[in-house]
Amino acid sequence: MKKFCDSLNRYLRRTTGVVRIGSTAVGGDNPIRVQSMTNTDTNDTAASVAQVERIADAGGEIVRLTAQGRREAENLGAIRTELDRQGYSKVPLVADIHFLPSAALIAVEKVEKVRINPGNFNDRGGDFSHLIEICKRRGTALRIGVNHGSLAPEVVERYGDTPEGMVFSAMQFLRRCREADFEQVVVSIKSSNVRVMVHAYRLLVAAMREEGMAYPLHLGVTEAGDDREGRVKSAVGIGALLADGIGDTIRVSLTEAPEREIPVARLLSDYFSGREHHAPIPEVNEAFYSPYAYRKRESTAVAGIGGTHRPPIRSEIPAETTSLFFETDIHGIDRIPAGKIVVLTTENLNGIAEQRAAFLRMEEAGIHNPVIIKRTYREQDPEVLRVKAAADIGPLFLDGFGDGIWIENLDPAIPAEEIDALSLDILQAARVRISKPEYIACPSCGRTLYHIEKTLAAIKQRTSHLVGVKIGVMGCIVNGPGEMADADYGYVGSGPGRITLYKGREIVRRNIPEDQAIDALLELIESTRESS
Repeated sequence: MKKFCDSLNRYLRRTTGVVRIGSTAVGGDNPIRVQSMTNTDTNDTAASVAQVERIADAGGEIVRLTAQGRREAENLGAIRTELDRQGYSKVPLVADIHFLPSAALIAVEKVEKVRINPGNFNDRGGDFSHLIEICKRRGTALRIGVNHGSLAPEVVERYGDTPEGMVFSAMQFLRRCREADFEQVVVSIKSSNVRVMVHAYRLLVAAMREEGMAYPLHLGVTEAGDDREGRVKSAVGIGALLADGIGDTIRVSLTEAPEREIPVARLLSDYFSGREHHAPIPEVNEAFYSPYAYRKRESTAVAGIGGTHRPPIRSEIPAETTSLFFETDIHGIDRIPAGKIVVLTTENLNGIAEQRAAFLRMEEAGIHNPVIIKRTYREQDPEVLRVKAAADIGPLFLDGFGDGIWIENLDPAIPAEEIDALSLDILQAARVRISKPEYIACPSCGRTLYHIEKTLAAIKQRTSHLVGVKIGVMGCIVNGPGEMADADYGYVGSGPGRITLYKGREIVRRNIPEDQAIDALLELIESTRESS
């Protein structure tokens, strides 16, 4: 099996080259960098400068701005100049390019880094080669940013809308960078589907290892949404990769003010700092591990837990069932009695790896008892608990492990209702139990032409009863239809105050006035449900 990391039982940061984005270095021995993206009109210099400053003041180390056209790309120079004048010269700017190579060729002269999506970047006429030449001349970094749902048609035709297709797309462009002897490259390979995102990054790392590439990685879950759900989704996906030493810079994409992303990203990156000092974990047999495709661990049901039953949260388990619990960490695996429900604990600093190793040892020994994954905390801040628990427990469910979840918080400051809701959100993010609607909502950028935060809140309020329905709330048509590829229904900005509705990837109604669009979305959903 292709390897995506050196060890499943010992924490090691992935070895990468160093990419300089202005005065900020990414990769190598540098700390994990946190970043965000503005949602102002890039043509509005004052508003964009003010928002970059707020992101930087919150601790953001890299800031991205949309440059969907030549005017926006040109104005990046004015934004850079004003930031320098106001004392923010050390904050590197990244131009986000979509369909226009000409915009990239302008932006590369104005900022410290350019991001292109191979699925959207039209490379007729050798524009990519020209872009690399300018990057080399100016010392500008490049991000190859592949997004699930916006792959090139020829890639989709060959691979479908899959992690394998995403990796193929990224590797095409990385090979061209290497051929051009251009190493100042960062790679990302994102999805709003957390499972797809994790599998794609692992596959990409494995593919780069095979070809001797060591480019740094930017991590993120696209369109994660807002509030608890957005934080949990991001922590599950990003945490699964950071746990194995993968990732050099991260963005937590929230449908909130961009500066609100930074403390969450910082909390997540800091949580994995120092993991290399963890207690030893026994070696594991990797033959029993499935890192690139979801494979549910087989278990024999006991008292309605395990087997084909949906994973319960702790409060759902009857008191009488607790007599069947057998609580242990990895060191008690050999003593597990038949007919018991294993409550798997850990006190290891690298708890994900130790609990994963315990599952793999059970697989090798043919132990099929159901397992409740338990983690214990002492947190007073719900946001801290959300990020830590999601990053600790979610990755195990992503890998097919676990028949139940138990989050124990020893501080009464966080109520039981919050812990129950958090537990359900982790299971939903890992796609092993669906308990409410899923909202695939972009964080917005300068292309967004309506108030997406307020709209998302209104849609959530009116659709909260639609368990299992996936609704995309997207700012524009540039990435919207592709990035909500997983959604059942889409609400996409198509112009100032205008919305286009989708069912799956097909347009149902165009250019609906914004004040009528939520009603129209509800009508579309209800009519579809009635006819099915």
